[in-house]
Amino acid sequence: MQKSQAREQKHAALSGKLVIIGFGSIAKAVLPLLLRHIDVSTDRIVVICTHADDTTLARECGVELCVDPLTRDNYVSILQRFVSQDDFVLNLSVSVSSEALVRFCWERGALYLDTSIEPWGDSVTDENAPLSQRSNYALREAVLSFRLDKRNGPTAIMTQGANPGLASMLVKEALVNMAADEGIDPGRLACFEDWAALAMRLQICAIHIAEQDTQIAERRKARDEFVNTWSVDAFIEEGLQPAELGWGSHEKHWPADAMRHGFGSDAAIYLRRPGFATRVRSWTPLGGPFHGFLITHGESISIADHLTLRENGVVKYRPTVHYAYRPCDDALLSIDELAGLGWIAQANSHILREDVTQGMDELGVLLMGNPRGVYWFGSRLTTDGARRLAPQNTATSLQVVAGVLGGIVWALSNPRAGIVEPDDLDHEAVMRVARPYLGEVVGVYGDWTPLSHRLALYEEPKDESDPWQFVNFRVS
Repeated sequence: MQKSQAREQKHAALSGKLVIIGFGSIAKAVLPLLLRHIDVSTDRIVVICTHADDTTLARECGVELCVDPLTRDNYVSILQRFVSQDDFVLNLSVSVSSEALVRFCWERGALYLDTSIEPWGDSVTDENAPLSQRSNYALREAVLSFRLDKRNGPTAIMTQGANPGLASMLVKEALVNMAADEGIDPGRLACFEDWAALAMRLQICAIHIAEQDTQIAERRKARDEFVNTWSVDAFIEEGLQPAELGWGSHEKHWPADAMRHGFGSDAAIYLRRPGFATRVRSWTPLGGPFHGFLITHGESISIADHLTLRENGVVKYRPTVHYAYRPCDDALLSIDELAGLGWIAQANSHILREDVTQGMDELGVLLMGNPRGVYWFGSRLTTDGARRLAPQNTATSLQVVAGVLGGIVWALSNPRAGIVEPDDLDHEAVMRVARPYLGEVVGVYGDWTPLSHRLALYEEPKDESDPWQFVNFRVS
């Protein structure tokens, strides 16, 4: 099927209602594509949002609006009005507990999908809460604990956007591509251990979700304003959480500010500093070498967890996994200003959408350790390209929306899968739906390492015997 035909195809039908929680940049971007690809009438779509302003698109589409912010105290009474068995809850909100919504949907027999595991309110900036409890690791473990005896039931997909979400699919596709290039027959990859064994055979030591956003607008950031190409609130929230990373079995240098959580899978650690104050060296094919923020993301934990091999209960293999994010120029300036303000958010915010004039989002996964060189596999999508593919979108939003769409189609095709993560899904099925909206999807080898192209002007921590040690990536 040609891409143009794929972009008009109905992928699935929804017999119940679609209840969208939140109507920010991603919800606005996804609504037209849901109407394009999901067989659901607009009179069975409900949007629950915090503010009545900027809901023109929802009104134009003819969907029902409920302007009533969800809180700990009212979410059950509000959702009971709209959500019944076989309905679909699409949670695209910030500061509404994902765990609470998953529990509610499970009891109602409704399907569920979100793009990140969210806590209630200001939990991640609660100065009295232990750092570990402010982490994505803790949020994930709470949901995994709930699902222990609930494998069969209404499908709830956690963290299915671009990253987290498609990042897990990209890792799998990258591993298969590298195996083919090495002449390796991976066999039937039927379980997590099979994927982990393949990654170990390919000598993958570290994986970055490596992203560079070069989108710009004519209007530049103003003083006391945070500007970004996606949700400002969500970006600040995760940037102020502790930096988190999946911790690899090859690592020899324990960071001085690192901590283990002491519960759960033990696949990840956290640093006693925010992601906005933690930088790492990384690389993308077009953007080249860069310093990116090591911001906590669900995929850093889930990918590391799912690529773990154990022998008699002892970890035999696991790669180090983390995000390396170079946001758009205005977001960089905004983070610098935010730091100067003592991490207290600016009075104003602005999400770049129609005002973006040029640029792209180069988003992919960087697999490192194989003798052939580093391998980046991902999406190169320009804003102009995104606008041609789908209305209401920029490059950044469409990459997320592609993951959401792919996840919804998978859930509707597998409505009794229980509570799952992106790593649990059929990556080929999800990518078939998402790929037409990702622009150029490519795999590129490179000879970059975190030790290359560095002037030795100052003494700094490093391990020249093994370039893939985390100490070499971290910017001191």
